[in-house]
Amino acid sequence: MDVKITFLNGDLSEKVYMKQPEGFILLGNEKEVCKLIKSLYGLKQAPKQWHEKFDKTILLNGFHHNGVNKCMYSKFTKDLSVIICLYVDGMLIFSTNMIGIVETKRHLTLSLK
Repeated sequence: MDVKITFLNGDLSEKVYMKQPEGFILLGNEKEVCKLIKSLYGLKQAPKQWHEKFDKTILLNGFHHNGVNKCMYSKFTKDLSVIICLYVDGMLIFSTNMIGIVETKRHLTLSLK
C-alpha cells in the first residue's frame, strides 16, 4: 500500500517557520514568513512525525510492535492474523485473509487524515 501524502500527515510538535514559497509571495509582505502546522517533504522532522502518528494510530487498533524492528507491527486474533511492514512512505500488509487487509486499510484511511 503506497501512502500518497505520507509526510504531509505528520503533526508538528514544535514551531517551524519558512520563507514564503516562490510564486506565492504576498506583495507588500515579502519579509513575512509562514508558520507550518503540518509536515512538508524535505523537512527534517517529517519522517519522525509521520512515524509517531502512524505508531499511535496502529497501536490503538490492537497491533503490537515486533520485538526486533520498530517498523513491523502484528495483530493476531482467533479469526485472523495481520502483519504490517512500514518503510519510508509505503507499507506491506500481510494477512491470513482479505478481511484483515480491508479492515486495516479502512482504519488507516480514517485515522491518518
